[in-house]
Amino acid sequence: MKLEVMPKQRILEAEQREDAMEMPSLELWKLEKLPKICPMPLPMPPAACDDEGTLVPPLNFAMVDDGIFRSGFPEATNFQFLKSLNLRSIVYLCPEPYPETNTEFLDKNGIKLYQFGIEGRKEPFVNIPDEKIREALKVVLDPKNQPLLIHCKRGKHRTGCLVGCLRKLQKWCLSSVFDEYHRFAAAKARITDLRFMELFDVSSLKHLMPSHC
Repeated sequence: MKLEVMPKQRILEAEQREDAMEMPSLELWKLEKLPKICPMPLPMPPAACDDEGTLVPPLNFAMVDDGIFRSGFPEATNFQFLKSLNLRSIVYLCPEPYPETNTEFLDKNGIKLYQFGIEGRKEPFVNIPDEKIREALKVVLDPKNQPLLIHCKRGKHRTGCLVGCLRKLQKWCLSSVFDEYHRFAAAKARITDLRFMELFDVSSLKHLMPSHC
């Protein structure tokens, strides 16, 4: 088989054609602006997120059950997200007065506030008020109040205890109740909270549960 050797002239012409084809893209590359490399964005302050199309959930937000949600304290940046939930009620577990901005949001959207003031417990021997948890559960389990949001300050301890007691009513095993609590409390988990949920007697509240539970 005879190999055909390309003449030198044809090789030069081919190289010139390739150069001509590459030139426009090279010139275009020179004219284009290089992409800006930005650092990872920091959390936006409330005023910077004032966009009605942006839905920002509160800290530690999660769905507990149909019509029942949990979170940390909602900020103004979370209002549009909360509005999308069509809430009827908020169960607030802190003793401090509800901020005026939040109260105005509730009034504007026809959301009822139920406050059960439970002190934050950093000290290991402060008792959790059993009766307030029971009263809060009655509100949470009333279908007329749903959809509703349960929240405290960070959505960890007080909210975690209330949800844990609800789970006992829903016949969750204790290990699953504790697992859910730890998922939100993480390194801040408190032995007093776990002990409270373990000993909490749900027998007087069982009649409030739907018949299928």
